[in-house]
Amino acid sequence: MKFRSGLAAFAVIFSGNLAYAQPPHRFTGIAAFYSPDYAGRTASGERYDPGKFTAAHRSLPFGTRLRVTDPRSRRSVVVVVNDRGPFTKGRVLDLSLAAAKVLRMTGRGLMRITAISESDVNFTTEPTKP
Repeated sequence: MKFRSGLAAFAVIFSGNLAYAQPPHRFTGIAAFYSPDYAGRTASGERYDPGKFTAAHRSLPFGTRLRVTDPRSRRSVVVVVNDRGPFTKGRVLDLSLAAAKVLRMTGRGLMRITAISESDVNFTTEPTKP
């Protein structure tokens, strides 16, 4: 099978004995972050930890890794989807407090972000700075 240059990268997902290609999810929109006072469990059953890089998304599977970037500052962080939400119209992600701090959005409250899912095993969870 030949591939042309310029094609989008595809993630291979294994389901039972079948493997199929799925393009990465890419979206932009408004993100918020969990309150510093929030304590409890996420929809995945994990206890929310404000020090971990996690996020809530309405439909992406739990465990999906997203690189979330502030297009203005180009600051970026990798989060793992472990909760459902946000349930406020017009928002695409709720970020953990740790992720919000790396993106420097805690003073703003809301931020326009770009997110792309990745399945690369070498995909780092370390924040990046411009």
